[in-house]
Amino acid sequence: MSEEDKNLETVMGLIMNGGNAKSSAFEAIHAAKAGDFKLADEKLKEADQFLTKAHNVQSGLLTAEAQGEHAKVTLLMVHSQDHLMNAITFRDLAGEMVALYKRLSVKEA
Repeated sequence: MSEEDKNLETVMGLIMNGGNAKSSAFEAIHAAKAGDFKLADEKLKEADQFLTKAHNVQSGLLTAEAQGEHAKVTLLMVHSQDHLMNAITFRDLAGEMVALYKRLSVKEA
């Protein structure tokens, strides 16, 4: 596998797992809004699993960098990092929103 193909595979892993994490977090919010807190919690866990996969990919990049293997920084690489950071932020916010919906549900009961 060429260096360019390896970098593309890494970038796509970050984008794919980040996007899946964000989608799962969004589904958690919608489930909580509908009062399905079991599903909301499952979707948050699913988002965490995707973020763990993305983190592992990112850790591989950082480890290689620390060992002197510098990755070529492209716009696609920057985009993948931005995509991942947005997914992490969205996951954190989704967790807070699910907790808020749970709290509101208890007060309404």
